[in-house]
Amino acid sequence: MLKVEKKWSPNPAYMSLQQKIDETIRSTLIDWLIQIHYNFKLLPETLFLTVNSIDRYFSLFQIQKRDVQLVGISALLMVTKYEEIYPPTLKDFIYITGDAYTAEEVLEMERKILFSLDFDISQCSSYRFLERLSKLAKIDSVTFFLS
Repeated sequence: MLKVEKKWSPNPAYMSLQQKIDETIRSTLIDWLIQIHYNFKLLPETLFLTVNSIDRYFSLFQIQKRDVQLVGISALLMVTKYEEIYPPTLKDFIYITGDAYTAEEVLEMERKILFSLDFDISQCSSYRFLERLSKLAKIDSVTFFLS
């Protein structure tokens, strides 16, 4: 898990390299994605992988302000297809954005993200570390969810 984490972690200083967006914009995007995650009742790992995919993509490319929401919703769509048994549809995600993007734009951004990440989205997240630790330490479910 530690080897995988080091291999696929985003550049920790990537935000200082971005010219058009800042930490506030990223924070707003993540808050919005958390609301979507909650409303669709998605798995915790879906959120962790989505944020990791976004950060890794932002580490590689300069992002325009108008594309931030598109990257976020495309990453969430991509990860739900990977993690969820019954993922929300593309139509649901387009509706959530207020029809700001077409299906083609979302799918094209999903393609760009997948190619830039070499189709490797199975990042070992902090959630997986917590799962492993809780089993080793025999932590009860209340402590696990508080952690």
